[in-house]
Amino acid sequence: MEVGYCTMISGEGPLVVGQGPVRTGVTAICPRGRKGVATPVFAGGHSLNGNGEMTGFVWIEESGNLGGPITITNTHSCGIARDATLRWLVEHGGVDFDQDWWGLPVAAETYDGKLNDINGFHVREAHVFAAFDDARGGAIEEGSVGGGTGMICYEFKGGSGTASRRVELAGETFTLGAFVQANFGRREQLTIAGVPVGRHLPKRDSGPDQGSIIGIVATDAPLLPHQLKRLARRCGLGIGRSGAVAAHSSGDIFMAISTANAGSVAAAGQICKADFVPDADLTPLFEAVIQAVDEAIVNALVVNETMTGRDGVTVEALPHDRLQDILRQYRRLSN
Repeated sequence: MEVGYCTMISGEGPLVVGQGPVRTGVTAICPRGRKGVATPVFAGGHSLNGNGEMTGFVWIEESGNLGGPITITNTHSCGIARDATLRWLVEHGGVDFDQDWWGLPVAAETYDGKLNDINGFHVREAHVFAAFDDARGGAIEEGSVGGGTGMICYEFKGGSGTASRRVELAGETFTLGAFVQANFGRREQLTIAGVPVGRHLPKRDSGPDQGSIIGIVATDAPLLPHQLKRLARRCGLGIGRSGAVAAHSSGDIFMAISTANAGSVAAAGQICKADFVPDADLTPLFEAVIQAVDEAIVNALVVNETMTGRDGVTVEALPHDRLQDILRQYRRLSN
């Protein structure tokens, strides 16, 4: 798994459509790394509330596999991210044109128009390419980076977050990771470690909860498409732990992928085989999804800094000192 960012921050002051201020970007996720993008992965998805976009979702629902990388950006740049991904695959993805190749890339979005000149269409093909060029394995930056640059979560600065768990199954150890682009929630809903943190923080009337979240779960455990769909559903329980209610106008869309079984999605004319975890043993993976998604959301909040965007709109970072005081009050932290 490799993740890359292109972060776009420029300008300040009043909004001038087409000029800025710009607070946006692109996140690129390559399930098998850039060198392995031509090898599909088994996949499954779930929409908790569908006021959002994830292109390619219908074919994944039908076929049970994902045939390329994933991009995440702002709502009005989802199309360019999808189309640029196709060009990137043609130019860099090891595509076999002798097989009448075609692609339906996955591009997902959440809305950053409160901070960003979203109608200025600042994301270009080159920015999508830059995110792919930046993709790498290992620890990644979180917060106001990539597609998460202009996002707001529980009325604090939100954005990109990730977390992982190790799971023991049948004597083997597997890794499960979650990546979120968090852009949802009212302040009074925010819950951390079971503590109603948001109720103890100063409130402001910012209107109804109209945000969204994209969640991507990836594991090296061998799972079949229907099992991955079941993992994707558990993302909703993860965001519920942090206080979310999946409001009427939100887009809460999730995908789970497995990097195992690299040779199982093969060309026609041959019998394929795949390893898989028995359904009866999936519960530890369900628990890992819930924990990792919850933690990824908290990480997106905790690592962030206050940001000022279009028209001087300022979104505060989650106050660390006050958060620790509240957690101590509920005996979640020692003095």
